[in-house]
Amino acid sequence: MRRSLVVGNWKMNGTLASAEALAKGVIAGLSPSSADAAICAPYVFLPKLQDLVKGTNLALGAQNVADKESGAFTGEISAAMLSEVGCKYAIVGHSERRTYYGDTNESVAARFCQALSKGVIPILCIGETLEQREQDQTFAVIDEQLAAVINAAGIAAFAGAVIAYEPVWAIGTGKTATDEQAQEVHHYIRQYLAAKDQTIADNMQILYGGSAKPDNAKGLFAMPDIDGGLIGGASLDADSFLKICHSV
Repeated sequence: MRRSLVVGNWKMNGTLASAEALAKGVIAGLSPSSADAAICAPYVFLPKLQDLVKGTNLALGAQNVADKESGAFTGEISAAMLSEVGCKYAIVGHSERRTYYGDTNESVAARFCQALSKGVIPILCIGETLEQREQDQTFAVIDEQLAAVINAAGIAAFAGAVIAYEPVWAIGTGKTATDEQAQEVHHYIRQYLAAKDQTIADNMQILYGGSAKPDNAKGLFAMPDIDGGLIGGASLDADSFLKICHSV
């Protein structure tokens, strides 16, 4: 039985004081009946948050990870560094990284491998743009994004990973994916994995990353192949994030 997981992606928001307050609010509201929960905070907040989440039901994650182990790569943060400050998770291939910073399928695969090599669980983000959806390329895009990682890491590596489906066309555009549209792609992802390893597919947590909010989370999470969410804006408010965590 797959456990549900809700991950807050704080993106480039907050101050140290607000990050502490937000984490404390989330910790206080989590219960054994909630989904598993994690927060992916800006790098500079991670050491402080490591102390706050220790011994609680809230896990810590990063929003990215370097595609190299170490070396002369100014501005990058390695998987070993993330592990040292208590990160259980690291997001790789987020649509904003792919769109604004040139992350490719190949570099995302390298980041995925680096995270795994240091015991950090990669949250692999995949999904199509509006143009790709309108041209009926959704499944072809998903195939390419998954294949790049499988070719680099092997299907067995997915036993230590999470996938997040991001319909890029439904994020901040005013358009919304219906529960059924989201389920269709989640099911496709699971079947793609099942063709390579049924056990991996059955146990894979596949999260919805398309602007889930308290008012639509329950319907999304009721879908058979949706195992939780990667939450953006709604994760910046403890009450909203907790309502999503309690929706599973």
